[in-house]
Amino acid sequence: MFQLKGRLKEIKETRQVSEKFSVREFVLTDESSQYPQHIQFQATQDRCDLLDGFQIGSEITVNFNIRGREWTSPQGEVKYFNSLDAWRLEAADAIPAPIEADIPPAASLEGEGDDLPF
Repeated sequence: MFQLKGRLKEIKETRQVSEKFSVREFVLTDESSQYPQHIQFQATQDRCDLLDGFQIGSEITVNFNIRGREWTSPQGEVKYFNSLDAWRLEAADAIPAPIEADIPPAASLEGEGDDLPF
């Protein structure tokens, strides 16, 4: 698993590659070094919808896997391709949901605090 934080530069439309396979590409700008890097990711199948809640310019964190494959051209030349498959997107400034504890509501504590030493 890999993770990268950056600014959303481009979101493409979902493409139906075949009857059973759809893909949606997007570009994230990583500004963590002197020279910004524009990195293309893809979301596939039901993950294509992950991008619906985001707008260009949003700062997001992408969790992704690296995939590689081999392809042989009709001329017999072997080539290798890589893809960055996003599986989770979240706003970079997202606050994690609080952990709920079994704490009684404040109203139920009325009248019970009279024996406290302070």
